[in-house]
Amino acid sequence: MSYERGLRMDAERLIGVSRHALAKSADALEVIAEAWQAQALAQAIGNQLASAGPKELRGEARELGEAGGRGCGLPDQPGLSLGGVRALQLTGVSDPRGTLTALGVLLGEVGIALVAVACDTDEEGLYWQCIEAMDAADESNDRVGGILRRLAAREREREKERARDRESGWEWEWDGPTVR
Repeated sequence: MSYERGLRMDAERLIGVSRHALAKSADALEVIAEAWQAQALAQAIGNQLASAGPKELRGEARELGEAGGRGCGLPDQPGLSLGGVRALQLTGVSDPRGTLTALGVLLGEVGIALVAVACDTDEEGLYWQCIEAMDAADESNDRVGGILRRLAAREREREKERARDRESGWEWEWDGPTVR
């Protein structure tokens, strides 16, 4: 799928574009190219969260970036050279939870598409390419799941703190703590 060069997009929009491109993939090489695009996007999102995301998530986000990088194809692979690496358009991650949830869905869809290609091919090289891409997508998806679990635990802890504060007579408002 080609796209306008220089167009910048938020992570969730890029994920939507990638899901659409994967759904429209007409042959095995297009599916593999979209798997590489998804991995490049996982790398970019992981790197973005590692450098500018919540501090307690930065280590796991760095691991996501590394996992995504291991699953990326070379830039001269068929399909990538048509429009370049879509992840280069990433402007930022405005909603880490929403972005990671959407990325997990994309990586799951990539895995399903790769299974279909692997089951349908008689070419041994293509088969193993699909297996390697499935492993990479699965590893990235595991990292996404870990970060989402960490976010959920962080939110639960904040809720507990708020409940304790309310019980003790403290309540946080936009201007800071107030006593009831």
